[in-house]
Amino acid sequence: MYIVVTGAAGFVGSNLVRGLNDRGETDIIAVDNLARADKFRNLVDCDFAEYLDKDEFLVRLSAGDFDDDIAAVLHQGACSDTMETDGRYMMRNNYRYSMDLLEYCQNNDVPFLYASSASVYGGGRTFVERREHEAPLNVYGYSKFLFDQHVRRTLAERTAPIVGFRYFNVYGPREAHKGRMASVAYHFFRQYRADGRVRLFEGSGGYAAGEQRRDFVAVGDVVAVNLEFLDRGDRSGIYNVGTGRAQTFNDVAVAVVNACRRIAGEAPLPLADLVRLGVIEYVEFPAALVGKYQSFTQADLAALRAAGCTVPMRSVEEGTTAYVEWLMTQEAATPVA
Repeated sequence: MYIVVTGAAGFVGSNLVRGLNDRGETDIIAVDNLARADKFRNLVDCDFAEYLDKDEFLVRLSAGDFDDDIAAVLHQGACSDTMETDGRYMMRNNYRYSMDLLEYCQNNDVPFLYASSASVYGGGRTFVERREHEAPLNVYGYSKFLFDQHVRRTLAERTAPIVGFRYFNVYGPREAHKGRMASVAYHFFRQYRADGRVRLFEGSGGYAAGEQRRDFVAVGDVVAVNLEFLDRGDRSGIYNVGTGRAQTFNDVAVAVVNACRRIAGEAPLPLADLVRLGVIEYVEFPAALVGKYQSFTQADLAALRAAGCTVPMRSVEEGTTAYVEWLMTQEAATPVA
């Protein structure tokens, strides 16, 4: 029996494949779209039984090629670019593809665990998994919201577990291919290594410079939540996956810079000193993001904990330090041209 991971060459997907490998599982079907060929690097250290293009996978599912051979589907594949303006592409790739996979899983009694997003909450201040708190600000968030709504209508008559995870701001290894959509922790690291300084947005949404707050969650913790639900196999629903703590972009910048300083044998510095020295600087808030930007997110974990999930969530300081150490290792292993 195979575990299917869609979006397997992407950020969360490749970390899931690696997480499955780390506990001895290699009967995995990796599904993705490698039109962006550089994503293959995320799978170089991973082991799996088969790789299939996402369109070929659907065709073969419909043909019955995998009937009685799939133990679970971990659906991570999606276009996650919140700046994408082609709504038809977003809905086809995120909503319709998810609908087709869910239908197959329900028809064949296959557990279906999928990636939703905290973007469904939009600019709201209450992050609880209920319809009245959901108002996405962009078509990416809407594609996730619409599928969540379909899942809610399906739950009462489900034939196998259906679990949606509303990821908050995930950061960590294997995200470099995301480019501008990679986490701020990644961008701050690259900026500091290249220029000796990091750049944050000026104030927005009533927040001072760098004081916008998000729930930043380490990808390793996201993987642990997925695997815990996969192992239990007796729970269904839609759950927030974050730390439950909102931290500022300034917190992330300070954590990244000080992790780099510690590795270099330098003493950590507080925010005020880093700003005074020009290590942290603030740039104009982009006009393109006005009205489409979440200045505050904080996962309410009550439903996740009530479902029995006990995975501990690392703080920005803990998770970012580990991430910077990993990035340094990768940087040291990269040949100089």
